[in-house]
Amino acid sequence: MRKSLMLGGAIFSFLAAASAVRGQAVPSTAAGPQIVVTGTGEATVSPDRATIFLGVQTRAATAAGAGSENARRLRLVLDTLRALGLTSEQLSTVNYNVAPEMQYSPNGQTPPKVVGYVVTNNVRAELRRLEDVARVIDAALAKGANEVSSLQFYSSKADSARRAALATAVTDARADAEALARAAGGSLGPLIELMSVESPIRPVPAPMVRAMVAEKTPIEGGTQTITVTITARWTLVGGK
Repeated sequence: MRKSLMLGGAIFSFLAAASAVRGQAVPSTAAGPQIVVTGTGEATVSPDRATIFLGVQTRAATAAGAGSENARRLRLVLDTLRALGLTSEQLSTVNYNVAPEMQYSPNGQTPPKVVGYVVTNNVRAELRRLEDVARVIDAALAKGANEVSSLQFYSSKADSARRAALATAVTDARADAEALARAAGGSLGPLIELMSVESPIRPVPAPMVRAMVAEKTPIEGGTQTITVTITARWTLVGGK
C-alpha cells in the first residue's frame, strides 16, 4: 500500500492503463497541503453459475456428409440438454466451421489433396446452478458431443461483493490518511477526490474436458476473490 503526504497544492491524477475507472470525483482547484493515499479491499464469493462451451466435430469424405452427421449428433445433444431443463435462452450457437482435411506428400513433390471434410459446431450453455454442470457434460458426451472446449464459473453476487470491497478500501484509505495527518501535526480536512481503479471481474476457468467419461464428471467451483483499489485525496488542516 502506497501513502504520500503532498504539500504545496499540487494536483495529482491517478489512472491505470487498460483499467476500468469508476466513481471519480470532480478535481478540486483549491491550493494547500494535501494527503493522497491508496486503499485496497477484498471480498470472496463462491461461484453459483457456469458457462459450458461444448460441441460436435465430425469427419466424412464430403462436406455434405460431414455436415449431415454433425447435425444429427448435435440435434441429439440439444434435445438432451432441453430435456434436462435448459431453455432456448440458455443455449446458443457460438461457432460453425467446415474445413477440408488435407493430405500432404512426404517429399512435397506432389500437390496436397483433399481427403475429407471436418465440420465443427459449438454451442454455449449457460447454467444457473453448479449442480447441473456434471450432468450436462456427461449427458452431452453420451449423446455425441466430443468437444468441451471451455468451462467457466462465476457468481451472480459478484457486483454486491465488489461494492463491499470498495467500502473496505475506502475505510482502509481513510484510516491511513488520518494517521498521516496526525503524524504531520494536523487533521484530515474535506475529501477532494475519490477514484477506484479496478480490473474487470473475470469468470474462473476450469480444466477442459475432451473425452468420453465412464463415471460422473467431478466438478468443484472453488472460490473467487475480488480485489479493488481506490485512490483518495484529502486536504490537510494545520500541520507542521
